[in-house]
Amino acid sequence: MVAGLREFALRTGDGSGKPVLDESNGEELMHVQPSVAVALGNRPVESPGTLYITSRKLIWLSDVDMAKGYAVDFLSISLHAVSRDPEAYSSPCMYTQIEVEEDEDDDSDTEVTEVLDLSKIREMRLVPSDSTQLETLFDVFCECAELNPEPVEEEEEESGHNWVFSADQMDVRGGADEDAEWQISQSPTNVIGHSNGDEGLAQPMLELQINDQRFEDAEEMSHDSESKDH
Repeated sequence: MVAGLREFALRTGDGSGKPVLDESNGEELMHVQPSVAVALGNRPVESPGTLYITSRKLIWLSDVDMAKGYAVDFLSISLHAVSRDPEAYSSPCMYTQIEVEEDEDDDSDTEVTEVLDLSKIREMRLVPSDSTQLETLFDVFCECAELNPEPVEEEEEESGHNWVFSADQMDVRGGADEDAEWQISQSPTNVIGHSNGDEGLAQPMLELQINDQRFEDAEEMSHDSESKDH
């Protein structure tokens, strides 16, 4: 399930206004950037706040309204980039795209309507007052994104020893003057003969199938030759 953008107002009680982190599960504060405005979707930019980048998520907390803040997990951020094109946006900013849950029954655009539904926001722009900090923010974004790789699908983990060979994964080489041979696909994303359970089993099985075919061809040629001699 995609978490998307959500409200966040958990602040420490020491008066610093810092967000409460999930330290028991290893969440760490990686970077703090003060005086950062935020613009959600096509809505107007909001008053500046402080951006907290943790090892798990982005947290923006308003400096004006202590009960206002937003958070989004790095796993929900599909793209981040530095934008300096005035035609794309009026101020230099960090542009992010956020994954959302698709709802076929909901055709409304909550990014431009008065009712703000954070779960529908697909774009967020972070506008620091000091644009020279954008490169630093970008580097921190990249570092934290690497700490949060996409999870492996359960179906891939539980696929076991299922062997799948399709026609386009096998290439028949050869012509009229030479014997055709089966060649293993070299695609690094779909290696033919790979078994999730036992990698060492793949190649011997393929070689056995190849050799069996060659032996059958050799026996047929020998039989034809003996027939001509008689």
